[in-house]
Amino acid sequence: MSEARDSAIRARGQCLCGAVAYEVRGPMRDVVNCHCEQCRRTHGHVAAYTRVQRADLTMTEARGLKWFTSSGAARRGFCQECGASLFWDMLSRDSISIAAGCIDPPTGLKTIRHIFVASKGDYYEIEDGLECLAKGHVSP
Repeated sequence: MSEARDSAIRARGQCLCGAVAYEVRGPMRDVVNCHCEQCRRTHGHVAAYTRVQRADLTMTEARGLKWFTSSGAARRGFCQECGASLFWDMLSRDSISIAAGCIDPPTGLKTIRHIFVASKGDYYEIEDGLECLAKGHVSP
């Protein structure tokens, strides 16, 4: 996450209470729905994430931001005041994933695929015709 860059603001977002807020100044990948157990437990259901270059994300309010190390390779950012899950950060990447539902509309995004569908909950079906990957994901 960086200081503001010269490019125009592409998007803004925040948690439910406003204790975590951000701006994106750069392209956002379309949304990928993750069905892994960690995401389902973190979000209470499927996690829908866009991804941006770390340098394009600027925190405008971070008093509530707390990080949870969810594995040896990644951490999850959430608001410690309202509990909103906001970020998934694989530390080895120069990008960071943002929960799509926390971005102010209009986002201009669309959902493009499902990942970790082999781990999906047993209480729902995926019937939207989008690409489904049993495990990980592909870039972009």
